[in-house]
Amino acid sequence: MPRGLLAVIDMQRVFAEPDSPWATPRFDEAAGGVRRLLPVFGERVTFTRFVAPDKPVGAWRAYYEQWPFALQPPGSSLWELTDEFEALAPDLVDATTFGKWTPELAERVGSDGRLVLAGVSTDCCVLSTALAAADAGVEVVVVADACAGVDDASHAMALQVMDLYRPLIRVVTLDEVLTGSDLGTGDPS
Repeated sequence: MPRGLLAVIDMQRVFAEPDSPWATPRFDEAAGGVRRLLPVFGERVTFTRFVAPDKPVGAWRAYYEQWPFALQPPGSSLWELTDEFEALAPDLVDATTFGKWTPELAERVGSDGRLVLAGVSTDCCVLSTALAAADAGVEVVVVADACAGVDDASHAMALQVMDLYRPLIRVVTLDEVLTGSDLGTGDPS
């Protein structure tokens, strides 16, 4: 069994639905990877959601001027997890930021823990979460084929950037996690 907490980043309708301005083209492929990871992490899974703030401040004002459709309350169907994951997400962390390394997620991982990331989008919320967690001293593992970006090139570039942070961040495959060949089992020492 892999060690650590699996954080499933933003598997929401706004990124899944093809007619959404924020549709992630390979969302279904990332979802397939997440489906394979869930049973091996058991209860050590937290889902996250990106939600709009009540009132954007600072540079977020310009962001939401560019994306006004997204200024909807957290209860909007736009922000819901897809049906497939809604029932599987008893542990949920919401954030109005791209990075999901919130105090709530940090508490679930612990200071000497490991954070395994999957979800969307690789080049935004996954990247932002990975960098913040690594800065906090947490071991981060990004499951490349359980993530998807806004396009293939951006996905690949984000993975390359995160892999530059070794050993703080490691980019691995789904098979490496499932077989334990990512050194993901047992004691890290």
